[in-house]
This record gives sequence, structure tokens and C-alpha cells, in this order.
Amino acid sequence: METRDALGIIELASIYKGYHVQDEVLKSANVEKLVARSICSGKYLMIVRGAVADVETAINIAREVGGFSVVNLTVIPRVDPRVFPAITGTTMLETKSGAGVPAMLIIETFSVASAIKAADCAVKEADLDIIRVHVAMAVGGKGIVVMTGDIAALEAAVHPAIDAVKEDGMLAGYVLIKNPHEDVLRDLI
Repeated sequence: METRDALGIIELASIYKGYHVQDEVLKSANVEKLVARSICSGKYLMIVRGAVADVETAINIAREVGGFSVVNLTVIPRVDPRVFPAITGTTMLETKSGAGVPAMLIIETFSVASAIKAADCAVKEADLDIIRVHVAMAVGGKGIVVMTGDIAALEAAVHPAIDAVKEDGMLAGYVLIKNPHEDVLRDLI
């Protein structure tokens, strides 16, 4: 059985075209919709999940139907399963009673695809928790990845993750915060 571990990211410059693309993709490709919505600056974002071939089909449909409005189409194969809940906002932060989070890493990117690539790269590099992958909405089309774990794990993950984003010229910045305050954590999850 083929695994459904690929992501397709569709960014369009037109909201009406976004709904048209979403309809055609969901009717014609065997993919699961993770995100589909209008975003800042009058754009439209759709993220789908499926087997690599199915996601590639979805991207090809988006290219054809989206036409002039296509801003970016990206396929990311073999995404770590821990990334999916962070994109859809279903992760849970679990700490031992009275214990805080030892460290938190935040990576900000200039694109949705780069944020997801950073999250995937980081989680494959070290034992950490991806708390959130915030994409596009209310951040000017950018992406923000929030990860927690021990300091050594986050330090091991940060450079490969930011290097992957730098390759595309999409790194806005990053910070490693030791012993983050609970209010900061609450704001980010």
C-alpha cells in the first residue's frame, strides 16, 4: 500500500480561482485537504496530503486550472508524520506536572512551503516536538514553525532546518529560547 506522506502546496493570487482550483483538485485527485482558505493580501492557499503520485496529479490540475493566478506550486515527498498535526493545529503540548518546556525554537520563513520544509527537516534531524506550523494567515503569507524539546535536540535541528530554507532564499529569521515563559508558549500554541 502506498503511503500518504506527501504534501502539495498551492498558492494562488486570486481567491475566486482558489475555490475553482480547490473544487477541481478535490474532484479529480485522490488527496486529502488539510488547509484551503483565503489568506493575507487577497491570495488563496491550499495544502493537500496524499501519495506522491496523487499529490503530483493535484499540482498538475492546479497549474492547469489556476493559470494566471498561480504563485507557487510545491510537492514535498516523504514528510515526517509528526508534521501533519502541526499544520492542521491538532498537536498537544504535554509536560510533566510542574515542569516547563526546556527550550523552544521558532523559525520564520517568507513562504508556506519553506516553513513546512523547515519543520520536516528539523523533526528528521532530532528528537523534538513540532507544536505548530502556522502558514500564511495573519502573517503576510509567511510561515512560522514552533518546536520544543531539550536544548541539545533543538541545537542539532536548527542548522539543517535553516540551511534548507536558506537554499530557497526564504529564511526570515529564527530564535532558540531557553526555558520559555508559559505565556509565550500559550501564545504560540
